[in-house]
Amino acid sequence: MQLNISQQMKMSQQMKLAPRMIQSMEILQLPVMALKERIDQELSENILLEQAVPDTAADMSDSELQFERDRDRDDRESADFERKELVVDNDKNNEADFERLMEMSKEWPDHFSSTNPSANRIDDLSNSKHDTITNIESRPESLQENLLEQFHFFNCSPAVREFGEFLIQNLDDNGRLPVNPRGTPIVGQNGAPHDSLQEMIEVYSVRISPDDAQTALSLIQKLEPRGVGARDLKECLLLQIDDDTPYRDVLIALITSHLDDLYQNRLPVIERKTGYSLDVIKEACEQLKHLNPWPGRGFDAAPAQSIVPDVYIEKDDDGKYTIRLEREYTPNLTISRKYQELLAGDADAATKEYVKRKINAARWIIDAVEQRYSTLKRVSQAIVDHQTEFLDKGPEYIVPLKMEQIADVVGVHVTTVSRAVDDKYIQTPRSIIPLKRFFGGGTTNAEGEEVAWDVIRIKLREIVDAEDKSRPLSDDALVDELAKHGYKLARRTITKYRKAMDIPSSRQRREY
Repeated sequence: MQLNISQQMKMSQQMKLAPRMIQSMEILQLPVMALKERIDQELSENILLEQAVPDTAADMSDSELQFERDRDRDDRESADFERKELVVDNDKNNEADFERLMEMSKEWPDHFSSTNPSANRIDDLSNSKHDTITNIESRPESLQENLLEQFHFFNCSPAVREFGEFLIQNLDDNGRLPVNPRGTPIVGQNGAPHDSLQEMIEVYSVRISPDDAQTALSLIQKLEPRGVGARDLKECLLLQIDDDTPYRDVLIALITSHLDDLYQNRLPVIERKTGYSLDVIKEACEQLKHLNPWPGRGFDAAPAQSIVPDVYIEKDDDGKYTIRLEREYTPNLTISRKYQELLAGDADAATKEYVKRKINAARWIIDAVEQRYSTLKRVSQAIVDHQTEFLDKGPEYIVPLKMEQIADVVGVHVTTVSRAVDDKYIQTPRSIIPLKRFFGGGTTNAEGEEVAWDVIRIKLREIVDAEDKSRPLSDDALVDELAKHGYKLARRTITKYRKAMDIPSSRQRREY
């Protein structure tokens, strides 16, 4: 084997992104509230970065102007008062000093009050603080906390109580025992059903008898909401049936042996196997809808987050739509003048290098934020110009639009458009919708016109809602119905959109 060392020349193209470009793309992709957090982080980390203060009184509100006037007056009075010197004059018993003390009590009566606050005043202050505390949103109660509070009312042995607390702490979000806490197969040996209670006994660190374990589980299954502590769906539903439940026997039969038939809407099969009439089965199915298969849900739920639109659509007098960006939550940024003067002064080399680095970082973030606003504004305006019919008439008039079209109009790369619309919302005259809602492919109808997929989905929903439920349309029949309206689509496309829209199959939609 022979090794040779040689020199070669080679030409190649590589894409390398500068740190400034990477930061600009990250800023562009942030929604408005995430951008606010990013700006707050930059303000805390970079001492040279500041919030811009309005230059003129015209840029300030009345309350801000009054606040500035009061602060200037207080500063002047404080300065005049501090210029008065304390003179120790023993000959006149320090009369000037006492006069100055009297003036201080007039200037700040709250600090030099000679009387204690009244009981009513103390109560008012206490009530004010109490109101503030009570208005703070409290953490919602968890499922485990709710069940433990109920479980402690039972009179049981310490072993049962401790194991019951262990089971409650290990319930899943649905309120059921975990299916396989040790990662064991769902089906046991010889095809026997998996026993999650036995698994919990083996996981438990203290030895406990099966009878005590079953007693603890039975107590938990008596708690509210009914159905908690179940080991599977059937047991969860059966726990919610009592002696007063209408069609109790029918429900037990349906849940025990015919859940799959119910899911497939095979009511005649159930009628033939159980001997119950079709009307009785349908009435029992209505009662079944009142049972909760997930009794643990609803506890410790995170509060719904409000959506803050990044873009607002406004209509001018000529009927043209224009866009306005949300800038209320993002302050205007500037570079501290004090540190810029320090850079021009006689500071040492290390200090100047530090200031230069911070100034560059501040300029980068300021330029990236402004570039974000400029790009988002141009992209949003181009989108609105393409979808005016959608804004005027409704979703059924949306036109097919691709990001490449907007990129060509704005003069940017398609990935820039994708980042500009990602995770951002727009306030339209109808509602708040994601910016991505305006984009979507389409097809051509019988007349050769382009039709958006959203229009086809709306038409598919209309056809399904208007069908005869005793004889629902199959996917092949839906293809024929859409073809009558000028939309020629394959059966697999119809099936895909039907499932995406959560429309059941024709068998499941049938009403007997």
